[in-house]
Amino acid sequence: MSREDDLRAALRVLQPQHLSLRDDSHLHAGHAGAKAGGGHYAVHIVSADFVGKSTVARHRMVYSALAEMLRQEIHALTLRTETPQEFASNTF
Repeated sequence: MSREDDLRAALRVLQPQHLSLRDDSHLHAGHAGAKAGGGHYAVHIVSADFVGKSTVARHRMVYSALAEMLRQEIHALTLRTETPQEFASNTF
């Protein structure tokens, strides 16, 4: 399994209705974290589990789900966490 597959598997605990991942590791070549093998990822996750939670609480939920990977496999993580209602109301 790839690291992205591992991320998706770990985040299943949050029962995402939408999940997109982007590996930005190539943008950080030479960075200390990249040298150590940790990747840089952007995650957009939509979950009913986020309803009524602050942004900080939502991020903590994601960090908890990824705790094992954050030890070595993930160096940096950009998060966008939304409830289904927030996701549906976003227009571009």
